[in-house]
Amino acid sequence: MDERMENLRSKKNPKARIKILKGHFATSHSHINTYIDMSTVKVRHNNGRETAKVLAAEYVDNTFVNTIVCLEETETVATFMAEQLADVNQYSLSKGNNISIVTPEFNQEGIILFRDNKVRMIENQQVLILAASITTGKTVSQAIDSILYYGGRVCGICSIFSSVNKIAGMEVKTIFTSADLPDYRFYTPGDCPMCRAGQRLEAIVNSYGYSKL
Repeated sequence: MDERMENLRSKKNPKARIKILKGHFATSHSHINTYIDMSTVKVRHNNGRETAKVLAAEYVDNTFVNTIVCLEETETVATFMAEQLADVNQYSLSKGNNISIVTPEFNQEGIILFRDNKVRMIENQQVLILAASITTGKTVSQAIDSILYYGGRVCGICSIFSSVNKIAGMEVKTIFTSADLPDYRFYTPGDCPMCRAGQRLEAIVNSYGYSKL
């Protein structure tokens, strides 16, 4: 782990903790000046549960959810969210529901698809999209298109971090925003000031982590 990593705790729940690393990094869609590490909330069950509580609270009393579609290794958080939303001991529109946790597949062209055995969890269902980090919104937009193609209804979009407020007219519910990272910037690869200044790329980053160059 890079020693320059800094902890960033949520004001809503300090146990929902991420790490940040400042530098020059490349994603599949953009160049960014801050890498956001989600490992703690993705793989540690206590942190994942606390993160889920914050996100689920946005939907408990206003959204009926059948399925949570997980992007970027968010299955642990999604499972705890489903537990919160379906809790029979609290008021929830999804109370007692057997919520499906579904991870989509990407084909060689980057198109999001659902295999035949999972289509029944999308078709005619109220589908909540959960992402780890949203920078441009492109991947979430692809997920929306795919869910609609398979006959589902997108009832919400949420993420641990998002630099955008809305995607396809829907508000993104998130724990961390650009306000928590005021210096966070992203650029198209052809319009990156760090590249123009001769600052070399430090790593390739994606939902699995980062690989130093």
